[in-house]
Amino acid sequence: MPFSDQNHPLREVSHLKRALHAAGVALWTWTVETDDFAMDDQAFTLWGLPRSDKVTFEDLSSRIHPADRDRVRAAFTATRALVGAYEIDFRILIDQEIRWISARGLGNDEGLHQGQMAGVFLDVTGRKQAEESHELLAGEMSHRVKNLLAIAAGLTNMTSRSAASVEEMTRELIQRLTALGRAHDLVRPLADDQGRAALLGDLIAVLLAPYDDSGAFAGRVRVGVPRMGIGEQSATTLALIIHELATNSLKYGALSTQSGLLDISGTTTDEEVELVWTERGGPPVASNGEEGYGSKLLNRSVSRQLEGTIKTDWSDDGIIVTITMKAAKLAD
Repeated sequence: MPFSDQNHPLREVSHLKRALHAAGVALWTWTVETDDFAMDDQAFTLWGLPRSDKVTFEDLSSRIHPADRDRVRAAFTATRALVGAYEIDFRILIDQEIRWISARGLGNDEGLHQGQMAGVFLDVTGRKQAEESHELLAGEMSHRVKNLLAIAAGLTNMTSRSAASVEEMTRELIQRLTALGRAHDLVRPLADDQGRAALLGDLIAVLLAPYDDSGAFAGRVRVGVPRMGIGEQSATTLALIIHELATNSLKYGALSTQSGLLDISGTTTDEEVELVWTERGGPPVASNGEEGYGSKLLNRSVSRQLEGTIKTDWSDDGIIVTITMKAAKLAD
């Protein structure tokens, strides 16, 4: 009967190695006494290191994010005191790329064999990015809800100043809140089949309609921007930016008083679009030197989504916000 190696142990090991590779699992051993690491090819690829027979912890440390380095060293040292399985998540830097790595093994000397501890490395970048996105979304939604409550209170106060009767106040307030609802719809992504979003001036007009006492921007809110179309992604980002600035103005700036004026102007070149948000006639406003969630939201939206910059001038006459964006990004 001819010999068959179909169920031979070495063949099974080969199958297991291929399965681990397919799952993105990288293997390592750590010699506790000498601080040397041995890793398989998958681990060298994961860490962006050239293949070598000997790797020290310091070699790996050079790739670990500086903010995580001491924590990872302390965690590895402490694993022998842990009972059962452990998991350490940390960041590594590959050129300009940040990857999240999860190191897993057994502590309390359960994983120690002939002076070596063994474990696996997993690339968990996708999971970490998803977690960060969820946390960011939760924070953003909480911020928006608080803003909407503040806006509703501000619009009520604004309407009460100009209305001559309860009936007129009720009618105007409903109109303002309805306009606010339409504006808020712009602060979320459009469906894929809705085509191009809007003209820049039309977008700003819809967003600021709830805050204008005179209507049709004949009064305290003035808009003079270049006539240009914007794409769906940039419309969502711009809506968020305008919404945030208007909220701040209603709570603290020009829109919080009857005498306040808001002017939005703009210029454009082949490469850049500049919007200038100018408030005059409101109460004195000054920076407290601290960056709140709203400011972080503005900076992140402008720099990441529109590849631009935002500059705030806290002048005695009123706040001036200058937003510079890449023209190409506004078409997205």
